[in-house]
Amino acid sequence: MAGRVAGGDAVVAVDLLSRARAGDGAAFTALTEPYRRELQVHCYRMLGSVHDAEDALQETLLAAWRGFAAFEGRASLRTWLYRIATNRCLNARRSASRRPAAAWDVPGVEPPEPTRLGEVTWLEPLPDALLDGVPDRKPGPEARYERAETVSLAFVTALQTLPPRQVAVLVLRDVLGFRADEVAEMVDSTVDAVKSALKRARAGLRSRLPAPGEHEPPPAPGSPAEAATVAAFVRAWESADLDALVDLLTEDVFLAMPPVPFEYRGRDLAIRFCDGLFRAGRRFDLVPARANGQPAFGAYLRTGDRRGAGVYVLTLTGARIGAMTRFDESALRAFGLPPQLPGRSTSGAPAHET
Repeated sequence: MAGRVAGGDAVVAVDLLSRARAGDGAAFTALTEPYRRELQVHCYRMLGSVHDAEDALQETLLAAWRGFAAFEGRASLRTWLYRIATNRCLNARRSASRRPAAAWDVPGVEPPEPTRLGEVTWLEPLPDALLDGVPDRKPGPEARYERAETVSLAFVTALQTLPPRQVAVLVLRDVLGFRADEVAEMVDSTVDAVKSALKRARAGLRSRLPAPGEHEPPPAPGSPAEAATVAAFVRAWESADLDALVDLLTEDVFLAMPPVPFEYRGRDLAIRFCDGLFRAGRRFDLVPARANGQPAFGAYLRTGDRRGAGVYVLTLTGARIGAMTRFDESALRAFGLPPQLPGRSTSGAPAHET
């Protein structure tokens, strides 16, 4: 590690390594803290769940602490930590009981027959605040994807449908850009086996994701174009304006709602679903957020207690909405959003800004 830094930093690194190997917890923290957030995002990509990713991260750091005396520095500290994290995630993918599918339980609302039942009911949204803490580290030359793409809900969902080892190899090679020989060592395999797993993983991912150029790209985050579409959605949703929603949705819009497995494809079905909610008298106030690099909202029922109803994440296609994923109210906490909002003002307007 000392050979990878220069000047006085090398001296500091050698000192920290020596102290950490001798059992100095503060030195260990100083060495590993710069990698903590990116390791958490790595675990999220592999597991699709913020809570599972946090558990895997804690197990990784504990294992690294217990085994630090044996760290010889043949690989960089970052590579060594990624090896531990990847194997903790592989164990979790193979053995953990996933969040079970939930039954539809919205009183007074009978949803239309879904297009299909989703496989990935344990999916959770990743608050953008966790991405903000990831260093803007240039990926290795083997990387094939931009970071924004690799944290999108579509990408993370597709990863969950692949076998565990294929997920590990694809993320390490195509997302993070590690070399094939580095990946082989990380997953205790051979270079040929890694290449074979990567070929199968790429084919599996292609079958799950839209082909390049099939959809318009989303507007840049924070751009006027994104803001305009988001504002139009807020107006339409908060006023239960189905005609305005129709204008915003793409023809092949996709709706999902983990842990409920119902998935809907197409504007007609999506509007029928929304119409059922609004006809039942359900009205919502939206609090802006961001998840997976995409516009998101905490949704609150416009009732006396204004309790949380979930988190919505929008996938934009040009100036329209190509997908909307609704997560249940348990997702609010990860975004620092309250379980319910303050009461409405006497004028009837929300007592917060949306």
